[in-house]
Amino acid sequence: MYAPSFGLAREPFSIAPDPRFLFMSERHREALAHLLFGLQGGGGFVLLTGEIGAGKTTVCRCFLEQLPAHCNVAYIFNPRLTVTELLRSVADEFRIEGLPPHASATVKDYLDPLNAFLLREHAAGRNNVLIIDEAQDLTPELLEQLRLLTNLETAERKLLQIVLIGQPELRTMLARPALAALAQRVIARYHLQALSAAETEAYVRHRLAVAGGTGPLPFDAGALRRIHQLARGVPRRINLLADRALLGAWSRRRERADRGIVDNAAREVFDEAVPRPRRLALAGAGLLAAAGLWAAAAHWPMTAPAEARRVVAAPAASAVSAATAPSAPASAAAIAPVPAIELDALWQRLDSDEAAAWRALAALWSDNPLAADPCAADQPLRCQRSTSLTLAQIRALDRPGLITLVDPGNRARPALLVGLRDRHALLRLGDHTHAVAIDALAARWRGDFATLMRRPADNEGMPDWIAAQLGAGEADAAALRARIAAFQRAQGLPADGVAGPLTLMQLNRAAGIDEPRLIIER
Repeated sequence: MYAPSFGLAREPFSIAPDPRFLFMSERHREALAHLLFGLQGGGGFVLLTGEIGAGKTTVCRCFLEQLPAHCNVAYIFNPRLTVTELLRSVADEFRIEGLPPHASATVKDYLDPLNAFLLREHAAGRNNVLIIDEAQDLTPELLEQLRLLTNLETAERKLLQIVLIGQPELRTMLARPALAALAQRVIARYHLQALSAAETEAYVRHRLAVAGGTGPLPFDAGALRRIHQLARGVPRRINLLADRALLGAWSRRRERADRGIVDNAAREVFDEAVPRPRRLALAGAGLLAAAGLWAAAAHWPMTAPAEARRVVAAPAASAVSAATAPSAPASAAAIAPVPAIELDALWQRLDSDEAAAWRALAALWSDNPLAADPCAADQPLRCQRSTSLTLAQIRALDRPGLITLVDPGNRARPALLVGLRDRHALLRLGDHTHAVAIDALAARWRGDFATLMRRPADNEGMPDWIAAQLGAGEADAAALRARIAAFQRAQGLPADGVAGPLTLMQLNRAAGIDEPRLIIER
């Protein structure tokens, strides 16, 4: 209706998952990389989660368009089925013939022809991929049956790759002890987060350009900021709000939508109270720096669900609940609020003893105390140091570690970083955990990071262990290097094909090796 008035060939903000309109933000590229990596993973599960409207299905459609010709795909979009109905649906999607009538069929009646089909296709050099959308609706019984499907294998590789796409509840489900066997078969996982303010503007511009727009932007700067605030960076909400705002501007014969038009549109489409925009008494440069830091951090993937993390909070005597003691698994709900503190006030209590900081870090692994040299080669834990990480990369590594903070006089003190939230970093000091503003921390941090990891195998057995985790079997050196590079791309690491410390840390995480993780809950 309004498209011609704004110089558009078609409506730009349809909520249909049209791959032509796919806006490839950094996090969308990472989500797509995870799905493509799953094709090379040799079987198992790939997990893609995100809030409603975050763009999961659109990414999946893009993934389907990039599948090579030698891939068979079964796509289940409504998994509210019984076990036999699910198996029948999978068989139908793979176009398996000779199935028994629905009424009399048993699980075995479907498993046998499915297994025979997978073996034939494997012998013909074809891969088989099962994609299940809305996977949060799967029952534990169905999830267990899917796990059993990944047991279909030859001596070299699994015969079926399963991609689960769902809302955040799916991560909670897979964190249950009863599903630990399935969780350990997840070879790649990614949680698709909302867009930042800058990405929201880029997203709007992208959709308008795809729709044929070449003229001035039909939203002023205030409208774009308001769209991001009210839509919370969720693409589907952005589409609904921007579409109604353009309709409102057209009906008022306006060339551009302003903040007032966006507010009116929000009342119509969201059926919720529209908050007034807050005025922040902050310096513009400082506010932009803090927003930019969080936007960068949010781009990096989390390699494991927060609900399954070993929470490294303080013991019962601290301000944090005893349910979050270092060795106890906990859900996000089990974490009591961590008190915020000014970094200058915390600085006065930091100890300059680096050895003590290393001992506090090692205690999170519940191992024997470290020797005088924390990086001695004969210890059960191996230390890893870096001098140029970002908070985004630390978030991706998903493990506590030591950072160095400096005061205005350039005096340095180590701090134990145990968590990252939206706008706060969590630092452990003695028996207490404190939250400090991320922008304040960044201003006093050198960019260094030191942590510990369990070495999963000895030097001689390491290549075999890596190959096993990546499903490479008896792959030659070149093929293994390609598998490693694909895994690195999926994890947001430099894809050099070399299993260095950062890659080994992420392989440890994917293999389910018991190591502490960051507190990342909001």
